[in-house]
Amino acid sequence: MVDEDGTAPSATTPGDETSAPMRWNGWGDPAKAKELPLAVRTLLPMLLGRTPKPAPAARLDEVELEAPRLGDDDRAALADVVGSAQLAVDDEARIRHAGGRSTPDLLRRRAQRQDAPDAVVTPADHAEVVEVLRRCGERGIAVVPFGGGTSVVGGLDPERGGHHAVIALDLGRLTGLVSLDEASGEAVLRAGTTGPDAERLLGARGFELGHFPQSFRYATLGGFAAARSSGQNSAGNGRFDAMVTGLRVATPTGELELGRAPGSAAGPDLLRLFLGSEGAFGVITEVRLRVHPVPDARLAEAWTFPDFATGAEALRRVAQLGTGPTVIRLSDEAETGVSLAQVGRIGKALAKGASAITVFEGDAELAAERQARTAQVLRRAGGTSTGPAAAEEWVHGRFNAPYLRDALLDHGVFCETLETATTWSNLERLKREVTAAISDGFAAQGAKSLVLCHVSHVYPTGAALYFTILAGVKGEQLAAWEPVKSAVNDAIMAGGGTISHHHGVGRDHAPWLEREIGPVGVRLLRAVKAELDPAGVMNPGALVASEAATPEAQAAPAAGSR
Repeated sequence: MVDEDGTAPSATTPGDETSAPMRWNGWGDPAKAKELPLAVRTLLPMLLGRTPKPAPAARLDEVELEAPRLGDDDRAALADVVGSAQLAVDDEARIRHAGGRSTPDLLRRRAQRQDAPDAVVTPADHAEVVEVLRRCGERGIAVVPFGGGTSVVGGLDPERGGHHAVIALDLGRLTGLVSLDEASGEAVLRAGTTGPDAERLLGARGFELGHFPQSFRYATLGGFAAARSSGQNSAGNGRFDAMVTGLRVATPTGELELGRAPGSAAGPDLLRLFLGSEGAFGVITEVRLRVHPVPDARLAEAWTFPDFATGAEALRRVAQLGTGPTVIRLSDEAETGVSLAQVGRIGKALAKGASAITVFEGDAELAAERQARTAQVLRRAGGTSTGPAAAEEWVHGRFNAPYLRDALLDHGVFCETLETATTWSNLERLKREVTAAISDGFAAQGAKSLVLCHVSHVYPTGAALYFTILAGVKGEQLAAWEPVKSAVNDAIMAGGGTISHHHGVGRDHAPWLEREIGPVGVRLLRAVKAELDPAGVMNPGALVASEAATPEAQAAPAAGSR
């Protein structure tokens, strides 16, 4: 998978990606929307039964919003900071900032009546962010930080939290490379910079970040930090929070510069407090990151295993021996079958077996050595190499999977994802329990379902499980999903998993957070929020509810809530 000049081919160089504006009621570039492959359309009725085609989604010009609640004095105060041109109250701007990209988000985007922020405010720099937050705190205006709009856990819902209005704080103007220290391998970038733009800016200097989650084309560096993202190259490059060496943060009560040195014993590491804070404490405006030279080579190899259990054991050995893949992922039997069906291999799609892919990046000689060491481990653990083709197909199409969800929803098939992580010794048990919670939950409503799973993030002590759910729901899909999701979260907590490995807490997982971190942990987060955000204006309801919220807001859903 290396060109003749020794560089990686452009199709696998994410810095070359370009991103059209996000579709307002779906995923990604409208021009890249996909039809379901014929083989998948053939397979789905066999697995899920026939599902009714949904009613046509509302067009953008048909959506009805509540009138903006910002008063004239509020608008004047905010426009005084960012300029009147950067304060939008038109319906289209508000709709495009009305939430994230979970399946429930997209189902709500299809309705005629929708919730939306009262305005969209777009600051130009850190100083303007600080001042906007200060004024919103004084005026009781809720603030939802908005980067790429890719949250899938309700992290961007326009909730007022007992305040009279809510704005989306769009960070789209806080972009660019601030500095690059080539000797130290550190770069400072503004938080609104998207993944592709970060790779392009660094690539021009011979470096890369190498963080490639599925949301890569649209998500921002600030969003990666705020949600503790984990990209597909995590086996080699680590999680995003491990890449962060410094942050600049604006809060309603002041600002912080965190990360003074590569290592420090100067008290608890406050930097880590903001990684995963999801905009509940303030707004990350700049991120200092560990970067590395653009790899000379990328080598790919695909594998098959008799079953998921055999493949998981092989991945455990690789993770614990440290053989060095940049990417390693394992699809279970169901996901392997659906993947084969997408490329028209319907016969093989019904066969048994799990599949894996590996990718190795870096110096050509060292990458080849790591590939050989990993292959030896996988082969001894029961794997069979199938060559590079399937792995290269995945690399070329790895950011396109969310488009298929839109196509499935258009055909009336419910499709959603969720994830968790646990230890190697608990991995198969948790997978079974989550799968059963999903299947049983839909079956109780008379719906057939198909649960796909893969492992794409590995550690010496355990791994992440990523589930994709397809269901043939006959009635209202959102109403059917809510009790299933609740049962799954209960199963994850009871089964020893984490409520989120990399999607975050948002509002969807907030009711389960105390079961993971305990009441003392929740009190600690609330104490931090009370200090940095005493008025409780920062992303109300996300991560942890603010004690500054009014009793009325605590007793009943806030206007604009889900």
